[in-house]
Amino acid sequence: MTNTLFDRLGGKNGITAIVDDTVSAHMNNPAIKARFLPYKDQPERLAVIKQHTVEFFSMGSGGNVAYTGKDMVTTHTGMNISPEEYMHVIDDIFIALDKHAMTEETKKDVLAILWSLKGMIISK
Repeated sequence: MTNTLFDRLGGKNGITAIVDDTVSAHMNNPAIKARFLPYKDQPERLAVIKQHTVEFFSMGSGGNVAYTGKDMVTTHTGMNISPEEYMHVIDDIFIALDKHAMTEETKKDVLAILWSLKGMIISK
């Protein structure tokens, strides 16, 4: 029996560590950091965004975790995220996945999720 993607990502604790590392990478990525740096001065808001991200990926990867955030279109409407910015986000996620020694199979599964979301996020 194969483990769920949730299990392979390390459960909620593993996903939380990956989200933390991804957000740090976003804040240092010259192509997208302007979107993320303002949250350094809003730690409560950043904590909510991270919590929603952990919940979203936990639930979407097979974990028994409820997602309490808004849907992807509502969340990203008005942000006008470009395809290039979205690719930088994916790159940062993969840097975090590599840091946590995720397998190629796990990375492919994460990429499939990220790719399925792009139409709900880009240019909204």
